[in-house]
Amino acid sequence: MIRVVFDTNVLVSALLQPLGPSAHLLLLVLNGSIRLCMTGSIYAEYEEVISRPRFQRSPEMIAGTLQAIREAGVWVRPEQPVKACSDPDDDIFLECAQAAQAEYLVTGNLKHFPPSGIETRIVSPRWLLDHLSRVTPPEKK
Repeated sequence: MIRVVFDTNVLVSALLQPLGPSAHLLLLVLNGSIRLCMTGSIYAEYEEVISRPRFQRSPEMIAGTLQAIREAGVWVRPEQPVKACSDPDDDIFLECAQAAQAEYLVTGNLKHFPPSGIETRIVSPRWLLDHLSRVTPPEKK
């Protein structure tokens, strides 16, 4: 099964645009089609960011989303620090991807991540959704 790491902006986008590519990817995580890998630090960031008043999400939606990803996610513990991003706060996502041996790190901010030097491919939500639709055979009826 494909392992992915979501930058926080992907989760925020999924909640704000329920018909967008990020929301579709979140649904794939929740139905078990792909595995979301995370660490305690990433989960804490998810919780803090989606709880910000400016996003106007209800406490029930926030709690439900966090519970769903907590249950569907694969928890990893990075063993090696990574210092490669233009924004040092984003290094936690690379650390997680490395520890989880994730195939993809999904972000809306590609420019924050290094173009090479890691095995995980850094992609946009739209790219991954398009890629998955090309490699996944349609269901038989």
